[in-house]
Amino acid sequence: MSAQLTDSKTGQQSHGTLLLRTLAMPSNTNANGDIFGGWLMSQMDIAGGILAYETACGRATTVAADKIVFHRPVSVGDVVACYGELIKIGNTSMQIHIEVWVHSASFDSLNEQRLVTEALFTYVAIDKDGQPRPVPQL
Repeated sequence: MSAQLTDSKTGQQSHGTLLLRTLAMPSNTNANGDIFGGWLMSQMDIAGGILAYETACGRATTVAADKIVFHRPVSVGDVVACYGELIKIGNTSMQIHIEVWVHSASFDSLNEQRLVTEALFTYVAIDKDGQPRPVPQL
């Protein structure tokens, strides 16, 4: 279980557990020099896919990404951390809320983290033939 984070600017607290950490690199930038939103979305999908796989006890596929909100830009060198929380389990589907938090060398404190992006992802458990299958109920 991950420790809860608090955004120093908004006071918002993190939800879920740490699923993925990586470093934002120069090759991930857009024309403005910020980290490309599509790269952040792919990191979120990878993180959510990990939780979906664990929850489904096997293969799962992304079927939707909703309510994606980019709160602030991410810079090269930021440590990007994806947190996920299982929101709902249906018969074959799972809804997972993903938050992206960053730590930056430019922040005033070594412990400072900021929420930068969040979204609701939906995954469907699939069998070996790619067909929907029931998700084991917790």
